[in-house]
Amino acid sequence: MLTWDSDVWGKLSGPYGSAENVPKLLQQLEQEYSQEVFDKLFQEFLFHQNSIYTATYAVMPFLAQLASSVTDIEVRTNLFIHCGIIEASRDEQHQNPFPESWGELADVVGSASCTQMYNDYMKAIDQIKSLTVEVLDYASQSSADDIEKRYLLIADAAFRQSCNVANMLLTFIEGEEYVTVCPACGEDVYIWPQEDQTAPLQAYEHDPVFNPEQQPYAITPASSLEDDPETKALAEQTSRIGDQTLAAHLPYLAGTTTCPACREAFSIWPALLDTFTV
Repeated sequence: MLTWDSDVWGKLSGPYGSAENVPKLLQQLEQEYSQEVFDKLFQEFLFHQNSIYTATYAVMPFLAQLASSVTDIEVRTNLFIHCGIIEASRDEQHQNPFPESWGELADVVGSASCTQMYNDYMKAIDQIKSLTVEVLDYASQSSADDIEKRYLLIADAAFRQSCNVANMLLTFIEGEEYVTVCPACGEDVYIWPQEDQTAPLQAYEHDPVFNPEQQPYAITPASSLEDDPETKALAEQTSRIGDQTLAAHLPYLAGTTTCPACREAFSIWPALLDTFTV
């Protein structure tokens, strides 16, 4: 990974320009973790509106080392979540020896430096992924709220390379209301909780917030979540962490319904994930 005094930092960018000040923030975190310093690093240099930057790749090995070495499990959990959000937001997946968008950077710092930085990022992701069991088990035994549990599931999915699942969960972070698209007619289908709780989720043609009197369409829940590797893995981790809301919703998200617009039956899960496929 880059040294503190590498001139490459000045060639890297974040959402607001050069990353030349990033080493100072990393050194501060290494000396003593501060949430204020981390938030400044994350928000000003690493992540903005679901986008990551060349500086993000260079910083990840330092965050992985910090997450692995810090003794405070709350800090480790926080780093795990934020690194997972970064990985979920990495649009340029499976590009070797480094992302195509780095062409201009490679002209400045050299292809070898770009390749090394990309490889270091991928190794760092594996390092953080190794913390999954510890972090999820801690959350299941602590007072973590539903939102924190959902963010942990997002990070876990991202580290498993299920970025479409991670981004779906991130988009619908409240975990109660979903929007998919009918594969037959292309119209939005709103997957919403039923107020009388006759079923955890039902389908609607229009946004139920603005059209409360419309007729819901029943969802036939999946009889098993074992057939699809994505739903199986998510169900296992959801159970492990104790996210009861998502556990109740998953069979319905993996189920089938009738499109309210065209009346064609369709499977919800692939339609839901299709929007988020990289």
